Amino acid sequence: MKDIEKRTLVNLPCELRAAHENGPATIVGYGATFNARSSLLFGSFYEEVAPGAFDDVMNDDVRALFNHDPNFVLGRTVSGTLSLSLDSRGLAYTITPPDTQTVRDMVLAPLQRGDVSGSSFRFRVAADGDEWRREGDMVVRTIHRFGGLLDVSPVTYPAYGDSYAAQRSLEAWQHADARELAGKAISERRARERFLDLINLI
Repeated sequence: MKDIEKRTLVNLPCELRAAHENGPATIVGYGATFNARSSLLFGSFYEEVAPGAFDDVMNDDVRALFNHDPNFVLGRTVSGTLSLSLDSRGLAYTITPPDTQTVRDMVLAPLQRGDVSGSSFRFRVAADGDEWRREGDMVVRTIHRFGGLLDVSPVTYPAYGDSYAAQRSLEAWQHADARELAGKAISERRARERFLDLINLI
């Protein structure tokens, strides 16, 4: 389970809507937005999601949870109570939560009052589905392809959650980057030595 990551969108709050006065309540929001750079994650890097990254996971069996808690299931794609769609902005979701007193008290009322805001999603990155690069002093990760989408959630706190998988990927890139720099330095040194040898022959 250490390859599962979680991200929260602080600046795109989910909201509560009703189809009509006596209609069922729905929760709408965005699980992720494209080409929007995150704040600094885990003190290490910035992250962005490329358009097309969700294309392979749109048919996954995804749950809508409250605060990522499996005891608070609000919807599910296979049952039709959670719908996911892609637009130019990102991954949008619509949840039709169960009409129970617990959900009304613990989820819908706080959403309506604005006490709960923010959207979050849990995911796996596909093998070779991300790219790391340096931009000046910054390290930036771009996710091009997800390998799994587990859930989308309205959340109380804007926490970024587990970092193990991202940190592992970052460390692998840093090692490869260091080897590349070392190889480049060796090649440059050998080129200088050959140049000096040629000068000495003249």
